[in-house]
Amino acid sequence: MDITQLILDDHAEQRRLFAILEQIDPKDVDALTKVWGRLSAFLDVHAEAEERFFYPELMKVGKSANDAEGDDAGPETEDAIEDHNKLRDAVKAVEKYPVGTGAWIAAVGKANVVNSKHMGEEERQGLTDFRRHAPLQTRHDLAVKFAAFEAGHITGVKPVNKDPEAYVEQHG
Repeated sequence: MDITQLILDDHAEQRRLFAILEQIDPKDVDALTKVWGRLSAFLDVHAEAEERFFYPELMKVGKSANDAEGDDAGPETEDAIEDHNKLRDAVKAVEKYPVGTGAWIAAVGKANVVNSKHMGEEERQGLTDFRRHAPLQTRHDLAVKFAAFEAGHITGVKPVNKDPEAYVEQHG
């Protein structure tokens, strides 16, 4: 078991749930509400799990990968925390609109765009960096913690934005 693979698996599930939403008739408010409820909780739990387990360890061993700035994991981590905040805000914005309306669909689409951009960067940068520099045992141990956290918070967590610079300073 490897935390980088668990994160990739979560990304695939997020993409799947967004795709399901795109295929539900806007008049089927019940189905949209249930699928969005699952997806929005999943997004929050996933981000929190990364912030608790993945990024602190990346800060210890990371050297920067692919198009990440700098020569350590600080800049890519700060960017990821900023992305998580943007995603939390985008998810919260969906709640402003009646489910199934054009405005609601547009807000879900915006959340999808924010999430997709973040996942792409994370897959090219943080996950690559961690696979290159973290020992397999560390990746396994973190995967166990990550999986247990997600399983223990299946209905969600309280979404709380974090100060990216303070996060990097605390874990760097």
